[in-house]
Order: sequence, then structure tokens, then C-alpha cells
Amino acid sequence: MAERKPIGKCAAVIGSGFGGLGAAIRLQSAGIDTVLYEARDLPGGRAYVYHDDGFTFDAGPTVITAPHTLTDLFELTGRNLYDYIQLKEVQPMYRLIWSDGDRFDYVRDEETMVKQIAERSKSDAEGYQRFFEYAKKVFDKGYTELADIPFLKFSDMMAVSPSLIKLRADRSVYNTVAKYVKDDHLRQALSFHSLLVGGNPFQTSSIYTLIHFLEREWGVHFPEGGTHALVRTLVKLFEELGGEIRLSTPVKSVDVVKKNGGSKHRILDGKGVEQEFDFVVSNADVHHTYKKLYSSSKAAQKRAKKLEKMDWSMSLFVLYFGTDIAYDDVAHHTILFGPRYKGLLDDIFKGSKLPDDFSLYLHVPTVTDKSLAPEGCSAAYVLAPVPHLGRADVDWDEIATEYGDRIIEALEVEMPDLRNHIVTRRHITPKTFENELAAFKGSAFSVAPKLTQSAYFRPSNADSAIPGLYLVGAGTHPGAGLPGVLNSAKATVDLILSELD
Repeated sequence: MAERKPIGKCAAVIGSGFGGLGAAIRLQSAGIDTVLYEARDLPGGRAYVYHDDGFTFDAGPTVITAPHTLTDLFELTGRNLYDYIQLKEVQPMYRLIWSDGDRFDYVRDEETMVKQIAERSKSDAEGYQRFFEYAKKVFDKGYTELADIPFLKFSDMMAVSPSLIKLRADRSVYNTVAKYVKDDHLRQALSFHSLLVGGNPFQTSSIYTLIHFLEREWGVHFPEGGTHALVRTLVKLFEELGGEIRLSTPVKSVDVVKKNGGSKHRILDGKGVEQEFDFVVSNADVHHTYKKLYSSSKAAQKRAKKLEKMDWSMSLFVLYFGTDIAYDDVAHHTILFGPRYKGLLDDIFKGSKLPDDFSLYLHVPTVTDKSLAPEGCSAAYVLAPVPHLGRADVDWDEIATEYGDRIIEALEVEMPDLRNHIVTRRHITPKTFENELAAFKGSAFSVAPKLTQSAYFRPSNADSAIPGLYLVGAGTHPGAGLPGVLNSAKATVDLILSELD
């Protein structure tokens, strides 16, 4: 399909994370003149990039699943994603390592998975296959049917409730997994995925078991040149379509002004420039959108207060480091479980202090793409889930370096003598999420993905009290993660276009 002719409407998208980029591309493809505002000097939002001493460190998501959510953006105008960038499938999808030395390669191939599990327990191998069938049913309902449609009314939620009740969406991810397998390590292996979207496996709805089927269905991929290369690709597409991106241009305020019997959204940016738009799509933090950007709106302030009472996802400590040797024997993605599972998660999601122990997610992209580090070297990042700033009063400026040192020591089980081979490092903390991304409480994944905060119960894709304000990204339906935010863009823009017809 060719680009549509302009239809005389203009839109602003605030924030160039994947959700914002997806929305901007869809709007521009539909013939709506779109301006994309980004506060930072580079696009990508959480998918920022750092270049240190010849190393490339992607800040953002490292797991690319459901590639159709990307290819769809190009096909809107008859283009092909793979003419712009290549996605490489990662195998194993994850390597799992426990503190007692136990190891498990989480792979896409069903036969290999079943064989690995059967070596531990024949009954668990059978249980795993039943779990996979359950995950498929959840995927068919929760992803295929519901992921890219907005829930604007309570009746929308009631319409799908019978299906959700039948699938026991009230049960947690962990409790669902535990129904099918008995081995403690396998239960962890099949339940950790909700952490990738900011959810506690012991609280997050079993609907999120669909991630397991989604990964098996389409695989786990990594973009050639890194995640930010994918960001730049989407920016290129947006600009080819005639869209305008304004970097280093934060939005200071948005005022809704009455015009000719309707309303316009007047944006004041950080450079003192004002411009009016027919509507605004915000990919900024949902609390920041209401509390700060729409500060002149009573309805927005009411929304902000309601958001402050919701549960928010955990935050992250992320350490980026480059080494002077190549660690080629590690997996692209490795999960290192600490000695505690439920106890640690309770401390992160419910506690009031930073736990002494941690579990780690290690990403070594140079296993897949050597261009991200100097020759013979490795680039990596490791993240530890930590409480958000509203839960644990931690002086991150004071403890960050020491905390990073402890993590490096823990990584040496998989990367021998690591501390002596690091030549460059940097970190981000919950304070970084708060200060640089305007994330409420320093949350890394916005509103927590609990059943009572899902679909209709999340901040709406379209604000009912502020005509012309729409939301995309982790804080709205369907939630965090790359497929989530790209589906939020589809749901939101489809809604906008239906209202314009």
C-alpha cells in the first residue's frame, strides 16, 4: 500500500520509545502530519544507546519477539523490514544457571526442551507439554484476539471475562506453572518471563504465560547492529514517510484550547516554541503525562492521583561493561538465579529495603554481533531487578559502584576472572529512570501487570475526559515489552483512525 495523501490533520507524539515510534509511523502512514518530540539527544526512550571506548551498549530491550509487530509497520506502505535491517535468531533463547551450579538451556525446539526436562523428571516432561498447550490457549485469547484492541468501557472487559475466567486468569504465573511441573528449578524456568515485562511471577496473571508460547512460535531475535540500530531504522522509515522528529526537545506543557467548536492541544516545548495539534499521543510515562504535561487540566490531575494509588513495577540496576578479552562461550542471554526465588521477589515487590542478594539477567550481544565491541573484546550488560524508589529509600549515588562490584563478582561463575578484564563500565539506577525518563518512582516498566491492573483497568489508550489525548507504551494496554508497546500503538492509532472516519 502506498502512502496515503494528507488528510488535513496533525498529531504530536511525545516520546520516541518503541511505542511512540510505532504510533508515529502508523499515523504518518495514514496521512496524518506527525511531529515526534524526544527530550533526549537520541531517539529510543528506554532503548537508548551509549558509545564508550569503542564499545556499543544498548540500553533497551534485548529480547526481540513477535517480529510481525515490526514488519507490519513497513508493510503499511508496501515496504519490507528486511530491506532495512536483519534480525538474527538467538539460540539458546536463554541459558539458566542456579546458585547450586544447575544449568538449563531454554530453547525453541520442543523436542530438545522435552528431552532436557525428561532427564530431570519424566512426569515433569509430560507436565511441561500440558503447560505448553495451556500457554497456547492463553496466547490465542490473550494475544491474538486482545493484544491490539483497546478496552475503553467496562463492558469491553465483561465481554472477555468468561474466557479469562475459563483460563483461570485469576491465578498467578507461578501457581499456574506449579500445577504442571513439580521440580523447583523448572518452576522458576517457566515463570521468570513475567519479570521481563515488570511483573512478579507470584502476582502477575497467568495470562502472561502466553510469553512462553510467543517465544516458541516466533523465536527470540537480535537486530544486526544492536537494538538502537532498530530504533534508527524506525526513525528512517518515519522520516521517509514525511514525519518530523525533534530531538533534544522536551515537551514542557500541553494545554487543551477551544477552537471553532472543537479543541486543539497546544504544546510548549523546552525551546520555547508553541504549536497546536489536533491530537496528542503520549509515549511518555503515564503519570508524568497527566501530572506534569497536562498540569493545567483538572481531569489530568485527578488521573494522576488515581495512578499514584496503583501498584508500579519494580525498577532495575543495570551495569554496562566492556572487556579486553572475548567471552564467546557464554550465551547471548543468561539468567543467573540467586539462592532465593520467592523470598527475593517478595523483597523486591513488597519489601521496604534493598535485598542483600540478587538474581541477574546477563546480555552479551557480541556473542551474536562482533561489531558491538573492538576486535577480540566483549560488550555486555547485566541487570538486577530492585525495588522502585517509592518502596525502598536507597541512596543509589552512594552504593551504586559497590553494588556493581558485587554483581561483577557474581558473574565470574560464567565469565572467569571478569573483574580483571573490564576496561570500561557505566551503570544506571532507579534514579536514572526517574530523572532521565521521568518514570514515576523510578519504575522500569510502568504500572505493574496484575489482573486488576490489566486491559480496562490500565490507563486507557484514549482518555475519556480529555478529548484528543491518547496513550501508548508500557503504561497502557496491553503493557510492557516490545510486542506490548507496539501493539499499544496499533490499538491506539486504529482507534484514532476509526474516530476520523
